[in-house]
Amino acid sequence: MTVPAREGRADFRGNQTWYRVTGDLKSGKPPVVILHGGPGAAHNYTDSFKHLAERGRAVVHYDQLGCGLSTHLPEKGADFWTVQLFLDELDNLLAHLGIASSYHLVGQSWGGMLGAEHAVRRPKGMRSIVIADSPPSMVLWVQEANKLRDALPTDVQATLLKHEKAGSTNSPEYAAAMRVFYDRHVCRVTPWPDEVAKSFAQIEADPTVYFTMNGPSEFHVVGTLKNWAIVDRLDRITAPVLLVSGRHDEATPTVVQPFKDKIKQARWEIFEQSSHMPHIEETARCMKVVGDFLDQHDR
Repeated sequence: MTVPAREGRADFRGNQTWYRVTGDLKSGKPPVVILHGGPGAAHNYTDSFKHLAERGRAVVHYDQLGCGLSTHLPEKGADFWTVQLFLDELDNLLAHLGIASSYHLVGQSWGGMLGAEHAVRRPKGMRSIVIADSPPSMVLWVQEANKLRDALPTDVQATLLKHEKAGSTNSPEYAAAMRVFYDRHVCRVTPWPDEVAKSFAQIEADPTVYFTMNGPSEFHVVGTLKNWAIVDRLDRITAPVLLVSGRHDEATPTVVQPFKDKIKQARWEIFEQSSHMPHIEETARCMKVVGDFLDQHDR
């Protein structure tokens, strides 16, 4: 089933936020806005969430500033790329589309971190939020990533460590070793689907946001988010929350647990055949679980 889609751009502080709306914003159901990860990974790898529109709900994808089809600003430094910037951009997009009074959010990885930051402010129009494959603490994320690294082949571990110590994480050898981790804990579908490959390719083409806020890889976090945490603010979230993660996810159960502990109304669904991308690794089931949750909380 193909649902019509339209693209547009929202002006944001003199820059452009690219977006795509699949379905009709006036369908009667609150639309769902998809917050992609990275930061800086663009919407491509989250494309499958457009299938939620087959249930009669508009789905909004957008590229956050600095990546994809939105304005790129490679000259900007760490003081520009802040959580607040992306919160303001999200608010701007909701207002631009005229949906701030009634909407759902699906945040994947960094998108779930951003979504949680949005949710703790208790926006009146947010009906619910899906936090998928996300950490509530980057220190906890790195601790768990190190445990997953310890289970990699010893030669792979040695290669990663060598280049991280030497500052040569841009080397092809590091990329090959990194991919061993990614194939286990980021996306277990091989070869990677086109939309996943596109997201990683565009990070490679312009790594400004990803390198500044995260670092050179999913597990070597040396950017401005390295000490980010929201654990002590999670009890402020009053909207219904669905937690999503994969059994083989780099967002391990230990990483996700504080969300469940601190948010009273949170429900948690673990996808047994997935790692970091259940929306790709178990698409049909993921769309059903997420779609059913959104339907339950439209009012």
